[in-house]
Amino acid sequence: MSILPQHHHIIHHAAALGRQHHHHHNHRVYCTSTTRIKTRPKLEPLVINTTPLVTVTPPKIDDPSLKSTWAHRAWVATGCTTVLISLANSIIGSIDSHIWLEPILSGFIGYLFADLGSGVYHWGIDNYGDASTPMFGSQIDAFQGHHKWPWTITKREFANNLHALARVITYTVLPIDLIGHDQPVVMGFVGMASGCIMFSQLFHSWAHGTKSKLPPVVVVLQDAGVLVSRSQHAAHHRPPYNNNYCIVSGVWNKILDEHKVFEALEMVVFFKLGLRPRSWSEPNSDWTEEAETFSTTSLP
Repeated sequence: MSILPQHHHIIHHAAALGRQHHHHHNHRVYCTSTTRIKTRPKLEPLVINTTPLVTVTPPKIDDPSLKSTWAHRAWVATGCTTVLISLANSIIGSIDSHIWLEPILSGFIGYLFADLGSGVYHWGIDNYGDASTPMFGSQIDAFQGHHKWPWTITKREFANNLHALARVITYTVLPIDLIGHDQPVVMGFVGMASGCIMFSQLFHSWAHGTKSKLPPVVVVLQDAGVLVSRSQHAAHHRPPYNNNYCIVSGVWNKILDEHKVFEALEMVVFFKLGLRPRSWSEPNSDWTEEAETFSTTSLP
């Protein structure tokens, strides 16, 4: 077999590449690396603090927060006077205008309005805000404490229990008395509504009372449904704590609860403002009622 001249050139070129490739294989590559030794961090012993952040105790039996002051009594007297002016204007106006049915009906509507208003207000401060909330902080804080020690409301003195609402009634109703004094229908509504709102905390206190210790007329009115009953309001202080908010007569409680009105309002508030009500959370120790134990030194 003959080899052409051009083939000789190719063979010599291939042999040269082979020698070059063999030459490259004779090189050695050395790699070096340094390894850092990490020091183990010093571990501090874990200490668990079991002390509660806030220690809350119920008021003592001689606690000044349960007593009436002269300022409290003055506000209650002013509030009662304001309500009586409204009712007196309604009666006088009815006599002068010879109408009776309309003022009576407006008074009855005022009574129903007060019960509904007490429920809406009670729902609001039970579910939103805290002690630092402007204007309503003290009421919110008081109602939260009321859920833990509901029986303390029965230990509050009369003016102590009513003075906050009496102050509000004085500021809001007195101007209405001066402006609408010659409107018997309006005055009938305002007088009955404001009176029931101001005394709603007294009705609330009676709902926590013992039947044997309540005045007989109060028990009759509770059993008749004129005032919120003890059994109906007791349901508000049992889980899930999201019903029976009304505390004047309680006539609205069944309607509001069966139609889930407050649950609908909670959804509106959540989607519009992003606020979650407390009723959506599992009740914690702040909502767990502590039983009353009698002591000469403190109220548990």
